[in-house]
This record gives sequence, structure tokens and C-alpha cells, in this order.
Amino acid sequence: MLTFVPNKKCSALLFMAQKNASCSYIPNDTQRTDVPFIFGDQLSHTFASKEEVIAVDHVDFGISEGKITAIIGESGSGKSTLLKLIYGLLEPTTGEVRYQGWLVPTRKDKLIPGHDAMRLVSQGFDDLNLYAKVWDNIASQLPNTNLARKERKTQETLARLKIEHLAQQRVADLSGGEKQRVAIARALINEPEVLLMDEPFNQVDAAFRDALQQDIRHIVAETGITILLVSHDPTEVLAMADELIVMKNAKIIEQGSPEALYFNPSHSYTAQLLAKSNILTPDLAAELGIACHTSVGIHQEDIAYHIHPDGQFVVKDIRFRGFFNELVVRRGPLKLHAILHPIIDIPIGTRVDVTIKRHIVFENK
Repeated sequence: MLTFVPNKKCSALLFMAQKNASCSYIPNDTQRTDVPFIFGDQLSHTFASKEEVIAVDHVDFGISEGKITAIIGESGSGKSTLLKLIYGLLEPTTGEVRYQGWLVPTRKDKLIPGHDAMRLVSQGFDDLNLYAKVWDNIASQLPNTNLARKERKTQETLARLKIEHLAQQRVADLSGGEKQRVAIARALINEPEVLLMDEPFNQVDAAFRDALQQDIRHIVAETGITILLVSHDPTEVLAMADELIVMKNAKIIEQGSPEALYFNPSHSYTAQLLAKSNILTPDLAAELGIACHTSVGIHQEDIAYHIHPDGQFVVKDIRFRGFFNELVVRRGPLKLHAILHPIIDIPIGTRVDVTIKRHIVFENK
């Protein structure tokens, strides 16, 4: 049997290793106290195939404790790979991930990968036993050494996710949204410090997404857990996330609060992703009297217009969006999308004048 003898850097903290250190897996690691709760430094991951695919490309990030952070971006931008790097399922090609200042162990460090203080809820409910009852799926995560505690914790977790009424049903008979709640309950029952979720609302009906999102926010407020989730649809997370990380082409292009990134993004990509903003070149912006040397963004709600028989713009299309319509107007090469609210009858071909209430000059493309 091999005996591990910790070095001086590690021995004083070995008794806390499972909770907040990696020294039990990475003997030469030294805790850093000058970094955020979860910290990535020049982190990269490359998949080897016929041609190398760079999934995450030298990214830096910091994630706060007790908050909800959402990684957003188009499909293929590297979001899920970044999540797996943070959890320790994948080994960095370059750089490092630290949790509470300690390196996150990976497959080369642990027989069973995944950080002990974290739990991952995947897209496909891979961890669920579809033909077992909901109660058994959740209770199975606890040992049988204290059956009274096991029953109490299972009941509490079912109540927290509002699925007590499903306890005796098979998982296979549940809706997508119900399965998602079971998967989250299963992950939470052992009280992890970090919950990672990959596209958690994909299989949840639109009518029930908001309820699940607000329940997750309540769990964070109640327990102090840190949540990191991946989404390609920013409308899902604008109302629930405390922080956004925006990814494009394997890179993190900006990070900040939803409000800051919505109203004052540095990149046109972020403006399009979050607000479906009109992105104009300097030449097209000049057509509206906006002088700049970089591209300009105009949110749809920042365009005012009024019908005028000699108006410079022509209504080319009207798209129903529910409680509002999206108006598409054009003048020569300049095309703008605007919000029509309240909805009034404007025939296609109507001439209108346009006023820009606010615009964004991007620091980057």
C-alpha cells in the first residue's frame, strides 16, 4: 500500500482537505488567498481529433461565492467545456482553475473526477434512474447509517424543489420540467457548495421556466450555495443571474452584471445576444447623425418613430412578438428593427420618421 506523506504546505490543512483544499489530490499545491472564490487563469482546452479543436482559448475569470453566474453564448462557443473544466471533468491544456484558492483536481489526480464540493446537473438527466421512484432517486444519494436523517433530508429536499407530490412516481413518467427538478434535488441533497448546471431549462416548458428560476434564486438566498449555469438563451438568465460571462469562439469577451452588459456592452456580439440590438457600421450610423469610428448599437426599444406622409423610412415588415410587434423600417441600405408598443395598425409601406433616443459606441467589434 502506498502511503501519502504531505509536505509542509499541505499538512496543516489536510484535515480540511475534503471541504476546501485539493492537497489530498495535488500534494504540491499551495493555496492562493488573493484570487476569487472560483478562479480561472489563462485556461485552455483543446480536443484532439484529426484536427485540433480549441474549445476554450486562454480565458481568465472570477466567480463570486453565494451568487448565480451564467455562462452565455451561441452554440459551440465553449460554454459546456468551460463548465467541465471548472468541475474537474476535463484537464486544462494550459492554465489552471482554482476553488477557494486551491487547484481543482482533474482526471489525472482523482480516480473519480469531479470536485468533492461541487455537483453537476447535465443536460440529459444522465444520473437519474428513470425506472425508479422520485423518492428513491434522491434518497439513494445518502448512506443508510442514519435512516431517520435520510428520510428527513429527502423530505426536506423534495419540499425545497416543490416535488413532494411526485415522490412515489417513476422518473420515466415525469415531464421534462419535473425531471429537471428531480435532477437538481438529487444534486442538492448532500449540500454541495457549488451547483453546476448545463442548459438547465432546455427541457422545461416556457410557462414553467420562470417558476423554476425563481425557486433556484430562493435556494441560493436560503443556503448560500454558489450556482454556475450554462445557457444559449440569455432571456432565460437575465432575470435570475447576478453575473454573466459572455463567450464567443472559445473566448470570454466580457463579464459583468446583467444590467451593465445589457445597457453598456463593450462588444456588438453581447448587444445582439442580450438585446437583439441593431448593429450599424460607422457609415450607416452617420446616416442617423451619429459620428463614430467603431460600430454602433441601437436597442430596439431606443427607436422612436411617428407616421408622416413624407417620412424618410418605409415600413417593410411587421412581426408579431406577443404583447408587442417588431417593426422593420428601411431607408436605402439602412435597416432598423424597432418595438411597436402599444400595438397599433400600421400597414406595410407606411412612411415614418425615426428618432434615436440612445445609442452605444462599442469599444470592440
